Amino acid sequence: MMNRRRWLQLGVGSAVLLGLAGTGVALLRPGLVDGKLSPDARVLMRKVALSVLDGLWPENAVQREARLDQQLAQVDANIAGFPAEVRAQLGQVLSLLSSSAGRLALTGLKTDWAEASVAEVQAVLDGMRLSSLDVRQQIYHALRDLNCLVFFSDASNWPQVGYPGPREFA
Repeated sequence: MMNRRRWLQLGVGSAVLLGLAGTGVALLRPGLVDGKLSPDARVLMRKVALSVLDGLWPENAVQREARLDQQLAQVDANIAGFPAEVRAQLGQVLSLLSSSAGRLALTGLKTDWAEASVAEVQAVLDGMRLSSLDVRQQIYHALRDLNCLVFFSDASNWPQVGYPGPREFA
């Protein structure tokens, strides 16, 4: 049975915990700004694109960077077409993944996205794909599917993957 002192301690402890949690949430940077990837989310999605589509990017560094910039612009365009609720959820996920604590908790990645190698990000994504936690699997699928959707729907990428394009019907 709890006495009055214990109830007061519990109340003060809860208030401190909620205050810290609120401060932590306030410190998170948004994942989307004006419906587009924030700078932090852009770094994250660039690294995911490099990892998920490894081997499909041009070998020339200048061409690869230009294609990645185009990929991220198309990701932004796709996000703009999402319903507001989906954009809000995606923004929250990107915000969490862009923070050190969120990245570590949700992916297990200890290094910043910008510093992580393609192999490290591939290993992290594979761990999320095979996770027993549905939320980790859902985040993996969101990151992978968005990048693959954008890449494979862009006709300028088709020659790179050997796809001749849709057939002409007579």
